[in-house]
Amino acid sequence: MEFKTLTLDNLETEHICCAITEKKGENCVPSKKAWLRERIGEGLVFRKLDVRGKVFIEYLPMEAAWIPAAGEGYMYIDCLWVSGKYKGQGYGDQLLSQCIEDSKAKGKKGLAVLSSKKKMAFLSDPKYLKYKGFRVADQAEPYFELLYLPFEEGIAAPRFRDCARDGRIDEKGWVLYYSNQCPHTEKYAPLIAQMAEAEGVDFKLVKIESREQAQNAPTPFTTYSMFHDGSFVTNEILSEKKFERMIK
Repeated sequence: MEFKTLTLDNLETEHICCAITEKKGENCVPSKKAWLRERIGEGLVFRKLDVRGKVFIEYLPMEAAWIPAAGEGYMYIDCLWVSGKYKGQGYGDQLLSQCIEDSKAKGKKGLAVLSSKKKMAFLSDPKYLKYKGFRVADQAEPYFELLYLPFEEGIAAPRFRDCARDGRIDEKGWVLYYSNQCPHTEKYAPLIAQMAEAEGVDFKLVKIESREQAQNAPTPFTTYSMFHDGSFVTNEILSEKKFERMIK
């Protein structure tokens, strides 16, 4: 099977792998493709196996990444995902190798990626990455780890910005930060907000719509992060039923 890179010319017609099945009238896939369209112009690479499945890697220069972290000269991996029947066939290794080769060709110092102390939903698998040579560069509450793979020894590691270190915000009630980095969020974040309103729950929805906003966010995972009474709760994209159990 061959790999394919998304471009501005083929973005509209290509399956973007991570997209959920859409019902008529939903905006999940278009929201992600609109986000990708802008990021491709900033150096984002979305490389996928040429199948209708979840086998892809998405990365971009760290200076352009939607994460409150600094790492000049690094390439940042937004997502590396292989699932279903394609697991265990070496596709993840191939995608990572292609990313490394491309990043070196572009003169990058190394790779960086957001992970966690143990495997968490929607975050890169720390066990796999550390097996591939990634190291812990920095940590943020409650469980986030910024991993990096330097291409040379002795170079400075990337770091989280102070705004995202302690897993806290000043606002009370439920506060959900999200962006269109994942197509799931455009469906489920507004649904959660509507449900909270119907239940009379103190809830605020904050959509991150620019790189500057993302790089100064109070959470490393700007795709989706829920806070309650000032404390970080979860980065898992919640269904209505899961949120209902949480608030009760």
